[in-house]
Amino acid sequence: MAKNFIKPRKHETGRTISTKTAYGITSDMVVTDEAIISKVHIPTNCVLVHDDLGYFVVNKERVNDRLACPQRYDTMFRERSNNEITEKING
Repeated sequence: MAKNFIKPRKHETGRTISTKTAYGITSDMVVTDEAIISKVHIPTNCVLVHDDLGYFVVNKERVNDRLACPQRYDTMFRERSNNEITEKING
């Protein structure tokens, strides 16, 4: 019977995190550089955020709410979002 228990997912070893939290959004992650912001379309209720994996846009209410942001750990969303934003910034 003990074999049927599912082990919880563990933290990925070897992954370095330079932000205050691994899953939430903090105010130090918000991009304030006008040169970058002017090149990217950001809806009025959202902010541009940058972390170790790149750029993405989230709702302003997600900043400093002490909750995990599903967009931050969704790898498919992150890849697509980061590629689109990076192309706009560099291109």
